[in-house]
Amino acid sequence: MKNIKKAILIIILNILMILQTSIFAYEIEEETDYVWMQEEIQNTASNPISEPKLNSRYAVVLDRNSKAILFEKDENKRVPMASTTKIMTAIVLLENLGVNNNLTLDTQVEVCKEAGAIGGSRLGLKAGDKITVNNLLYGLMLCSGNDAAIQIAVSIGGSVEGFANLMNKKAQDLGLENTHFVTPHGLDEPEHYTTAYELALIADYALNNEKIAEVVKTKTYTVTINGYSKTINNTNELLGYLNGVNGVKTGFTNGAGRCLVTSVSRNGFNIITVVLGADTKKIRTKDSISLIEYTYSNYELVNLEEIINEKFNEWRKINEKRINVYKGKRNNIKTKLEDYNNKIYPIKKDNIKDINVKFKNIQINFEAPICTNTKVGELVLKVCDKEIMNIEILTNENIERKGIKEYIVQCLHEIQRNN
Repeated sequence: MKNIKKAILIIILNILMILQTSIFAYEIEEETDYVWMQEEIQNTASNPISEPKLNSRYAVVLDRNSKAILFEKDENKRVPMASTTKIMTAIVLLENLGVNNNLTLDTQVEVCKEAGAIGGSRLGLKAGDKITVNNLLYGLMLCSGNDAAIQIAVSIGGSVEGFANLMNKKAQDLGLENTHFVTPHGLDEPEHYTTAYELALIADYALNNEKIAEVVKTKTYTVTINGYSKTINNTNELLGYLNGVNGVKTGFTNGAGRCLVTSVSRNGFNIITVVLGADTKKIRTKDSISLIEYTYSNYELVNLEEIINEKFNEWRKINEKRINVYKGKRNNIKTKLEDYNNKIYPIKKDNIKDINVKFKNIQINFEAPICTNTKVGELVLKVCDKEIMNIEILTNENIERKGIKEYIVQCLHEIQRNN
């Protein structure tokens, strides 16, 4: 009987451990094996690859300047994103300070019961604690505090649901069609999802906020709770260990797997990598390193403006004379290119020789009057038959229609020439 009771007690304890794991084991970060990571960084940098082979289920590399996708793996599939959610939480927090509330970063708030009771990764808040909004932000983004996320939501949105509405409004404003938020922390919910690509866009937008950029590049920070100091560490294992890494956010839930959004800047070449659905922390780390080193080994920033201007000037010298303006005070037009973005563009080094500029849909006959910025045709830039840019060729000035006076003068000139 004694052995049976002991066996039952063991079974009950095991069941409780399983339940605890399934309910609360969110974003409890494993210890980082920095010896392995340094070896992986050195090995990857010294043995560049032509194409990454990832174990993470979803991934993308985004060039921050052009917004071009430099690598993708199921980047448009809707999936859970765990605590990478908190990137949007930080955006909504900072953009709503002082909006229908009296909050600033220096405002001290009292922690609510809901925040004090949340499980998973925590800053360590209890109901009734006093903490500034600024310290909540650091607790949110460095140690991935779910308690900080809940308190931010309640302080800014009045409730988790109210704050989620603000998050979804912001996603809509950013044009994100495959992103939806239910919580500010990212614990698994069926209707809480994004894609690797749209998460990269969220991170890119977030980093334009100086405060967020400052917070996510911080390795350690000391917060104050109830007047007592507490040092917290950033969960981003690549920060401070891989060249150029300056953010952004880790994530883990049972549904999302291991997730990592990374921002990197090297010599003005700024990228964001996203890996979602990794089975282990080592896999997400290895895949992120692989994507970063692959990008910088294989891509080069090219000044497309120089190429475009050279080809356009060559075209203009020959073709402007061929464009006729009937009934105009001038017979020919001057042309220009419309304003365009992405003048510096990342191109695979092996494909730089395959940059090609073509002109199409050129109109050669016009009838006055003609307004400035009337479309004449298009300049198309391709790399390996992939269209990178399509720029309209426009008129550079107004051309008025001839009046009776101009016709009389023209007739007199023709008579003089014939005589």
